[in-house]
Order: sequence, then structure tokens, then C-alpha cells
Amino acid sequence: MIKFFRKIRQNLLMENKTGKYFKFAMGEIVLVVIGILIALQISNWNERRKDLAQEQLVLMQLQREYISNLNQLDEKILMRNERISSL
Repeated sequence: MIKFFRKIRQNLLMENKTGKYFKFAMGEIVLVVIGILIALQISNWNERRKDLAQEQLVLMQLQREYISNLNQLDEKILMRNERISSL
């Protein structure tokens, strides 16, 4: 593919068609920029996916911790109530 573009570029320069050469060069630049933008977008999508997975993990851990704390609190309240009623 690179040889193909190089051949076109050399032919345009040899034939003194600088206007066409510059149009061709601009086309190549546009293609490279589009490729870079696509790669950046894919990278952003991947990072977003990873962030969402991490967020879900943290939320699940928080939920488990909350339930555990709630159970411990219920046990302590029950123990305190038993002590109070035994007095």
C-alpha cells in the first residue's frame, strides 16, 4: 500500500503536476488524521468500558459492606435490648 502511494507521488512530481501532488498530499494527511481520530475514539470507548466495570465493582463492594454493617448494627441493638430487659 505504501509503495502504491509512493509511486503515485513520484509520478506526480516527475510530471511537474505540483497542484495535483499537493491535493494528493492533503488527501494523505486527511486519511492519517481520520485514522488517528478513529484510534483515539476506540481507545476512549475502551477506557469508558473499563471505568464502568470498575465502577460496578466498587458499587458492589460498597453494597456488601453496607449490608454487613447493617447486620452488625442489628446484632448490637438486639444485644443491648436484651441487656436492658434483663435489668
